[in-house]
Amino acid sequence: MDYQKEEFESKNLDHLGIVAGIIDDIGIVEKINDIFLIDKREKINTGEVVKAIILNGLGFVSKPLYLFSQFFEDKAIEHLLGEGIKPEDLNDDKLGRVMDKIYRYGLTKLFLIIALEVVKKYKISTKYSHLDSTSLHLHGEYNNRLDNQEKELEIISYNPIVITQGYSRDHRPDLKQCILDLIVSSDGDIPLFFRGGSGNESDKAVFGKILVEYSKQIDFESIMVADSALYSENNLKLMENIKWISRVPLSIKKAKNLVKAFLSAELNKSEVKGYSYQEEKMTYGGIEQRWLLVESEDRKKADLKKLTQKIKSEFLKTGKQIAKLAAYEFEQPSLAISKIKELESQLKYHKISEVKILEKEIKDKKVIYKVVGELIENQELITENQNSCGRFILATNILDTTELSASEILRIYKQQQSSERGFRFIKDPLFFADSLFVKNPERVETMMMLMGLCLLVYNLGQRQLRSSLKTEKATVKNQLNKPTERPTLRWIFQCFQGVHILITQGISLILNLTEERCQILQFLPDSCQKYYSLA
Repeated sequence: MDYQKEEFESKNLDHLGIVAGIIDDIGIVEKINDIFLIDKREKINTGEVVKAIILNGLGFVSKPLYLFSQFFEDKAIEHLLGEGIKPEDLNDDKLGRVMDKIYRYGLTKLFLIIALEVVKKYKISTKYSHLDSTSLHLHGEYNNRLDNQEKELEIISYNPIVITQGYSRDHRPDLKQCILDLIVSSDGDIPLFFRGGSGNESDKAVFGKILVEYSKQIDFESIMVADSALYSENNLKLMENIKWISRVPLSIKKAKNLVKAFLSAELNKSEVKGYSYQEEKMTYGGIEQRWLLVESEDRKKADLKKLTQKIKSEFLKTGKQIAKLAAYEFEQPSLAISKIKELESQLKYHKISEVKILEKEIKDKKVIYKVVGELIENQELITENQNSCGRFILATNILDTTELSASEILRIYKQQQSSERGFRFIKDPLFFADSLFVKNPERVETMMMLMGLCLLVYNLGQRQLRSSLKTEKATVKNQLNKPTERPTLRWIFQCFQGVHILITQGISLILNLTEERCQILQFLPDSCQKYYSLA
């Protein structure tokens, strides 16, 4: 039996039209092509390859780079990237050449150019900038340049990073790694600055230098916010012309004393719910500062519970040791006293009182000595530890309280999780960089920068969507089918799964563009909407 062959083709569009639209709205392709120029002999230019990598990165399918062209086999690639572009044009040789070209230009430099364009175009508030770092683990062997193994630490370097073992935030000390440093805005968590670092690099050694370099590159004033890795005498001196907020390490003697110094009732209630504080003037590293002793109600409850358990455990353990010691026979009383003092010196929450040396004569008129004592709570030490529960210290070199209030210091520091959210996003197993898969340090660093661009596109799209919903006083349904004006862009991506382009007899049709999806598109840039309209 003969069957008439119907000529039609179906391609997946899903949420990739939204991603492509945000890339277009930013102007990433044009900006990159302005820098690298277009070679008319190429089927696909540098800017379009970068766009394709971002589409792949935000495709949430976790396909490694060597399967890159396969990612686009069932996608509407010409619709997303341009007429005549085929999946086979995105082969590993092409990607490698583009990545090498970007690396040679300067990764931090290129990222900053795009980020500053975003700041200007979308009026991103840069009053506060948050710095943090994370490690990304790698598998296999990497050819580090031998002359680069012990190179002098530079913030913007033209030498490849070193892939090696170091302190692992992933709790995988067995694996080699590299370091990703990001500065993001408080407004929308937009990445503003990228830097790749060697796997054994210390945050404490580079954070001050990173912020100095960042402040040189930007044309606006920004208050820098970071965790305790920033807070060292050397870094504070480096940043003498920069305004900053930092957590203070409790390993510093002044900090250790301050966290024990006040009862909870003596602290001031913060405007930030669930927190109280006490402000003190301090000088550290020759820099005059304001220190904010902060106590969190929730954290204090949790810490007190842990402390109670530690006190109980120490009592039980030490009680057994004292009983065992009481049965021991010493030849000299000094040895018995020494042993009981040694035991007491190890105690954090108790002390040994009523210590007595018992003398006993045994056969042949030999005298032996025993020691007994009573284990009691050291209330002074316990009170100090109870006071310390749920507390941390923030510092700033902004001395004028009218410029920066105590509550504002706390509020802004709590937003430090904005960079941590970005790292969680990058490390998500559905992201294409679950673990890095390119095989030389230069391309590893380039891939990290491209991951940063993916994060920039994602967070900007989410910011724009939420802003539009708020302006229009509108909502969309969330995962629980309840209205929200603050959806995640990932949820919106999921809502667009199943959108296809059907091509039959030269005519293209968008399939499954439901009323709900059309409503969501109204709150996204026009550049996103065009990918779901064939008019």
